[in-house]
Amino acid sequence: MPFVKEKFQVPEPMPAFVFIMRTFGFTQAEAQRLICKGRLLIDGESMTATGRRIEGEVEIVHFKPLGRNNPPLFKTRDFMIFEKPSGALVHPNTMATKYSILDEIRTYAGEKANATHRIDMETSGLLLASSHKDAERYLKGAFEHREIQKSYLAWVDGRITSPFSVSEPIKVNQDYSETKHKVLISAEGKSAHTDFKPLKYDKSLDATLVACYPHTGRTHQIRIHLFHVKHPILGDPIYGTTFEAANRYLDQTLTSDERMREMGASRLMLHAQSLRFHYGAQFYIESKVDFEAERCHIAPPKERVFNKRG
Repeated sequence: MPFVKEKFQVPEPMPAFVFIMRTFGFTQAEAQRLICKGRLLIDGESMTATGRRIEGEVEIVHFKPLGRNNPPLFKTRDFMIFEKPSGALVHPNTMATKYSILDEIRTYAGEKANATHRIDMETSGLLLASSHKDAERYLKGAFEHREIQKSYLAWVDGRITSPFSVSEPIKVNQDYSETKHKVLISAEGKSAHTDFKPLKYDKSLDATLVACYPHTGRTHQIRIHLFHVKHPILGDPIYGTTFEAANRYLDQTLTSDERMREMGASRLMLHAQSLRFHYGAQFYIESKVDFEAERCHIAPPKERVFNKRG
């Protein structure tokens, strides 16, 4: 369990945030944030007054990384690149999260290391992480200013024979009563552009392996753009399936057999394939995963209802 509760001895009276700073090497803001979240306990009760003087035994709930021997694919003194498996979170979403890639990041680079961009839980592939705060600020800024180019691979429903582009604006959905889509194609949305290039068609699966090049970084951009052109990503539990199936997936009541039948694959068939960016020098990193072989997770057309819908 990455979040643990540990006992500490405060040897002399001092402000609570000072003790947190000294114990964990945090900045004042980081220490105050931990206390404000109620993670400093005295006699079993959360204490949220950051400047209160404390002494003696206290308990602190904090993130203690527990890696699973997933070393970086590439590493410098400033950043690391990991291969994220499908199904793994980048950051823990609750204190009960048993594992996330943050466990690996901080196992290999310490408390100040962090992921610098997001990847959906079911998407696999390359994740860029910083080793220290200066690198984190630089890399997050580079993502924000579109200075880092990413490419993806996707197995999609149906046959695609020619390259194409989608430039439909994307809007965050505010009403989940009729669709579980997190984003929608809408004239009211933000501009978005993705280029697509077919690489291989598998006739037995009626599926095409597609290279995806997003030029903007909207939430679920590749997923909604492929859904919009009626070639949704196989295994997508939100786009291209029914409201009922998506709802059951989100409620975690969908069985693995139902997942294959309703969504066409046992996982979201989307993979972060490459990263190109500048950090003192020019870097281009490609995933070592054979994503073409991941088509083994796709159900044969006759065993799925995914591609039979209008």
